Amino acid sequence: MSENVEQAAADTSIGPVEKKYFTFAGGEAPLVVESGRSLGPVTLAYETYGTLDERAANAVLVLHALTGDSHAAGYYDKTDAKPGWWDIMIGPGKPIDTDRYFVICSNVIGGCMGSTGPSSVDPATGRPYGLTFPVITIGDMVRAQKRLVEHLGIKKLLCAIGGSMGGMQVLEWSVRYPDMVRCAVPLATTTKHSALAIAFNEVARQAIMADPTWNCGHYYDGEKPAHGLAVARMIGHITYLSDEAMHQKFDRRLQDRCEISFAFEAADFQVESYLRYQGQKFVDRFDANSFLYVTKAADYFNLEASYGEGSAVAAFARARCRYLVASFSSDWLYPTYQSRAMVQAMKKNSLDVSFVEIEAQWGHDAFLLPNSRLSGMIAGFLDRSAADARKEDAHAL
Repeated sequence: MSENVEQAAADTSIGPVEKKYFTFAGGEAPLVVESGRSLGPVTLAYETYGTLDERAANAVLVLHALTGDSHAAGYYDKTDAKPGWWDIMIGPGKPIDTDRYFVICSNVIGGCMGSTGPSSVDPATGRPYGLTFPVITIGDMVRAQKRLVEHLGIKKLLCAIGGSMGGMQVLEWSVRYPDMVRCAVPLATTTKHSALAIAFNEVARQAIMADPTWNCGHYYDGEKPAHGLAVARMIGHITYLSDEAMHQKFDRRLQDRCEISFAFEAADFQVESYLRYQGQKFVDRFDANSFLYVTKAADYFNLEASYGEGSAVAAFARARCRYLVASFSSDWLYPTYQSRAMVQAMKKNSLDVSFVEIEAQWGHDAFLLPNSRLSGMIAGFLDRSAADARKEDAHAL
């Protein structure tokens, strides 16, 4: 869920990229979301990398995590401090090879990175939606993405891939639109939030709503709820790391001092300073209301309830694709037992499933960090899926 981890410098890059926009559901054909309300027009910010082949058969859809965006790889400008959030994975010669695949990544609806969300202007009032924006679901996000994919001339995705909330979208794609996905790679994710995950999200939301400047979501003309949003991000960052990672990174080391201060204003410990920094950095780039909406969408996600009347086996009976499922040994937000449960449900439907638990000490954030084993598995999985797709298409002719 943390897209701002410090990534290692990449040897190769796709270079400069451009954010694009797709608008749909205007006029008398709005998007009716799962809550029953209508939304329109809807704009999705997106980026593409690589070239779509003549058969439109090499498209890979990358789905971002909770607070991510469409900027998955490359640079907007040479002076950018760092590339897109998954630049280690996307580019020439990388696991998601842009010399071979046409890669798409869009910002989810409800977000604040160019797609329609609570900070967008409501055409009915001429003012930002705020909390009048309809509550959206992972399914609503995927339905909007489908419109974008079709707009790009793609009838079937070679692959849908993503981690955390992005992994939820991958699972939703594979079950909601089984004939549009050849293979799927859900990473560090779950078919439904545990009570623990919901609890952390609720505490984060309450931190925002308790900020006096939140003003019931109507803060766009004045001071934004910076403190509440910073605390919400601090809470999230705790869940993204592991005990071992925090011990190695911080332990009980003091921050710029030799002795404790016996005061509350200063950050005595390095971990305190780190969390404060991450909170403030987040305030500079994200909208508080969007945080409320996307966390609620993640909490509402329940694949087996939506498609299997409570049964994961019944839900995955709709799927037709090949899966590569990966979990991480130190991820306590979405622990491995949750991935194993979805793999078991997939296998009970005789689906082609590969599963790996990767030893990694960095907790939930591990799917965003360099890992040769994960990179090799994704590259091989895509290569095999692309080869099989070519055979299937040739046979169909």
